Amino acid sequence: MRGFVPEDVYEATIGRVIGAVQGNEGSYPVRLVIALLVLVVGWYASKVVVRLAGRTIARRIERPSVTRSVLRTIRFSVLLFTAIVVAGILGVGDVEILLSVGVISAVVAVVLAPLIGSLINGLFILTDQPYEIGDMIEVADAGHVGFVEDITIRYTKVFTLENTFLVIPNSEIHDRDVINYSAEDERTRIDVEFVITYGSDLETAITAAKRAARSVETVISGGPAVRIGSARYDAAPRCDVREFADDGIRLVVRFWVSRPYKMTKDRSAVLRAIRTRYEDEPVEFAYPHRHLVFDDPGTGSDGLDPAPDEFADERPRE
Repeated sequence: MRGFVPEDVYEATIGRVIGAVQGNEGSYPVRLVIALLVLVVGWYASKVVVRLAGRTIARRIERPSVTRSVLRTIRFSVLLFTAIVVAGILGVGDVEILLSVGVISAVVAVVLAPLIGSLINGLFILTDQPYEIGDMIEVADAGHVGFVEDITIRYTKVFTLENTFLVIPNSEIHDRDVINYSAEDERTRIDVEFVITYGSDLETAITAAKRAARSVETVISGGPAVRIGSARYDAAPRCDVREFADDGIRLVVRFWVSRPYKMTKDRSAVLRAIRTRYEDEPVEFAYPHRHLVFDDPGTGSDGLDPAPDEFADERPRE
């Protein structure tokens, strides 16, 4: 037991408790009851320690995920200390503990290897800071979008927009493409595309589309430029020509919203505003047209007279 705890700490705390309890070696039921009491006290003591140290740690550590991990570690340390005291009261020696550690190590090596991988990847996530508790993220390859509810050493818990909880092991999420919509500047750009006819007034269509986007309450109509890397982008809506398509002119409207939480609703509101605005303008939405050409019944497909039927006279007559 002394190999797991410093000598001075052992003599001052664990040694005294174990010595006092083991004074009567024959009363094993008494030691069992005392061990249970120590276990209960240690369990509640771990909660009290976390509650007392929580505010101090939260003030010094800005990241909530790291704060929670530190508090979990503190509680685990208190529980481990309690388990050592209980083992000493029950008379479990160093040999038994070392044997148990050896068995547990073998189990970890064979069965719990994925869990160890999740722990290692959890440390990378806490260190690299790809996302934080409260951020809105998207697991790109799986299509899951939601808010980070909790980050532990083993897994990341996401509260999805479908009102469900998604628990992803850190070993998996570390290898996936994760889009963080809440990193630094929460302003998010949304693109919408549509096609107008070639007969529409192009300049009027562009101006009306930008005004329609500005009329939506959640759309940013101006203000400070959005910084993406070393580039700066105007926060006001803009409309550009994407291409001259087969059915018409393809336009793209780019606008920014202050929060990424309702992108689908914001996109719908802008499209509806554009359609309403175009009703009073010389602009029409394009849609695919098909022009069918039929051959003249008196000519072939190449426009020439059909070849004479050599067997016309041989056909039976009715």
